[in-house]
Amino acid sequence: MPRPSDSLWDIAIGEVQRKENGGNEDDSEGAGQSERSVFFMGNKNGGKTTIILRCLDRDEVPKPTLALEYTFGRRAKGHNTPKDIAHFWELGGGTSLLDLIRIPITSESIRSFSVVLVLDLSKPDELWSSMESLLHSTRNHVNKVIADIGKTNSKLANQIKQDVWKSMPKEHPDRELIDPFPIPLLITGSKYDIFQEFESEKRKVVCKTLRFVSHYYGASLMFTSKSETVKAVTRSFINHLAFGLDKSKSVSVDHNKPLLIPAGSDSLSQIGSPPASSSDLRQFSGSTPMELWKNVYKRFFPPQSVNDKKDVKDPAKDPQYAESEIDSMRAQKDQELEQYKRNADKSWKSMGLDSRIR
Repeated sequence: MPRPSDSLWDIAIGEVQRKENGGNEDDSEGAGQSERSVFFMGNKNGGKTTIILRCLDRDEVPKPTLALEYTFGRRAKGHNTPKDIAHFWELGGGTSLLDLIRIPITSESIRSFSVVLVLDLSKPDELWSSMESLLHSTRNHVNKVIADIGKTNSKLANQIKQDVWKSMPKEHPDRELIDPFPIPLLITGSKYDIFQEFESEKRKVVCKTLRFVSHYYGASLMFTSKSETVKAVTRSFINHLAFGLDKSKSVSVDHNKPLLIPAGSDSLSQIGSPPASSSDLRQFSGSTPMELWKNVYKRFFPPQSVNDKKDVKDPAKDPQYAESEIDSMRAQKDQELEQYKRNADKSWKSMGLDSRIR
């Protein structure tokens, strides 16, 4: 498993040793260390940090994520071989800090980058809005990065665009009906232990909707819970993204159980039509498939006032990061600043009056 206890100094030493023992640079690259990046985003307090800590085997109490946080893990391929490195990025604040997406996703990292969208199943009325905002912003930025790459390396840009189809079998009947996300995507439904207590019909709507969205974007879908078996599957999927390890090939589409659907293993015929009457579906006949599912979902779960939209851009004003001593000092400095502004304003007015008298 990864060893996040290794410091950057350890990584530097290992890199020097790898170059010294690996002969020329080209040979060392062939059998050497690989690096991948995994970007976690989703609902506030949705369980992103918990998933990362589990995958890194770190027994820590999760803390609220401040803006954009980074950690890493390492895993050895074998005895006396370089360790692969996984960079873990986590976006805090739900949908309030979308501008930070551009920091980890760059033209240098995009070839080995994947996204994990964590959705809180216990809050279905917030689920669609969060999912839509996060995926839309991320997709726009990724497409911009690919376009920038294409200006100088069209071959590489085209290769990135083709890679998104790897998870979809060539003979799959839905290849012409879906629109894959531009980089590997895993949609994760968290807090299944609470969700499983919902009414069966509500669970069915959420499950069918997430199955459609995941399949449409060529993404994998899984639910997480406190079950040790489910935890193991979660680690398997994350380690696949982070270190290229084999992931679980199991499939579960039963809405009475945690969903587990690897990319490319579902189909529109198995998912079925949106859970609505024929007359309701006809009202949305002019919409795209995604809009149709969105409208049906929101009929079952009318969106409430999402807290993320009320979030301020300045994390210093976010109550979840409150620290009494720091906040009191900040308040004192703010008062001193306001007093300084008032005194300065009086001084300028006085100077203006004096000049007119003269």
